[in-house]
Amino acid sequence: MAARTRLRTTTRLTGRRVLLWSLLGRLPNAMCPIGALLLVTHDSGSVWRGSAVTGALAVAQAVGGPLVGRLADRRGQRGVGLVAAAVNAAAIVALVAASTAGLPLAAQTGCAVLIGASVPLVGPLSRSRWVRLAAGDPEATTSALWLDGTVDEISFTAGPAVVGVLATLAAAAWGLLAAAALVGVCGTLFARHPTAAPGEPARRKGGERLLGRAYLLLLAGMALLGVCFGSVQVGVTAVTGAAGRPGAAGLVYGLLGGASAVSGIATAALPARWDLPLRLRAGTALLLAAALPLPAVRGVGGLAAAIGCLGLAVAPQMITMFGLVERAVPAARLGEAMAALVSAITLAQSAGTLAAGWAAERYGPTAPFLVTCAAAGAALVLTLATATDRTYRPRPQEAVPALAGRR
Repeated sequence: MAARTRLRTTTRLTGRRVLLWSLLGRLPNAMCPIGALLLVTHDSGSVWRGSAVTGALAVAQAVGGPLVGRLADRRGQRGVGLVAAAVNAAAIVALVAASTAGLPLAAQTGCAVLIGASVPLVGPLSRSRWVRLAAGDPEATTSALWLDGTVDEISFTAGPAVVGVLATLAAAAWGLLAAAALVGVCGTLFARHPTAAPGEPARRKGGERLLGRAYLLLLAGMALLGVCFGSVQVGVTAVTGAAGRPGAAGLVYGLLGGASAVSGIATAALPARWDLPLRLRAGTALLLAAALPLPAVRGVGGLAAAIGCLGLAVAPQMITMFGLVERAVPAARLGEAMAALVSAITLAQSAGTLAAGWAAERYGPTAPFLVTCAAAGAALVLTLATATDRTYRPRPQEAVPALAGRR
């Protein structure tokens, strides 16, 4: 019942169609990394080449995302979103052509960099859009961020699955071609929707400073969560490989996203007296509690159960941190701030992967989970010390003009 109520609250802000465009438009963000890895590895016969292209895509997205977000905040989501969707779709098709034709690695890497740098940021811009339309109303803001977080978890789980199915039934290229079609069509529809924020020119006064203490703490928290993601991915791969079932790694890791989506939906039932700072403290404690059993897992069955439990702690924490951004940054820079949080996860996930890979090689297949526990422990210490109502004060409600033509 709580989920239905929050769904109705959010659709009153935006209409139903834009939620569909938001879901389908962000799927390519989850499809492109695994799609690029499969395609380039298949065409070249080299896992290293596939990893190099995928890594370039991830770094470019982490660097370019906040820049696209800043442009959207200043020039409006519509124009920036339309250009980004067109460039991103063209870059994806270019990578498919370059890989299929066997062009040099530099050409393929260049296409991957353009893909990462031009991502339309449907997810981050959705969150900033919903927050703006909620105009400081606590119930509407919480409902919108809950729904958006759930959509994010669905795309996180469904994107790689779609690529895997298309690669199995057709060819490796079809996953990326489907991503190009989705971003070209649904990214455009999302950008053109009447709810798109018009943008505000940059102000010269210091009141619009982005990197305040509260926001830096959220960036640190997101980075530690990214380290958890990267180390878990390596740990799952190492444990399933040691058990003689390497093919189960993708399915087991998918449980993280599936369980997270379920818990994201369940957060709708949390009572209103649980304010966001309290939810963040509780969610981070749950993350550490779920991570602690991981180093002791033995076998694929136990690993799957432990990963599922860990997934239950992910969505509540992420949804809460995205909600706190609205309290931590100027309203005119929400898009940029949301994008930078995603970049923090992406870069830290790469660092977590490197640290966990070293641990697995030196200490065994379950050692990567020690990195997970250390990151979760550091996140809990940080959260208990800083996640208070004094740090994250609610923003006063403000009027937003009614927007005609919402569908």
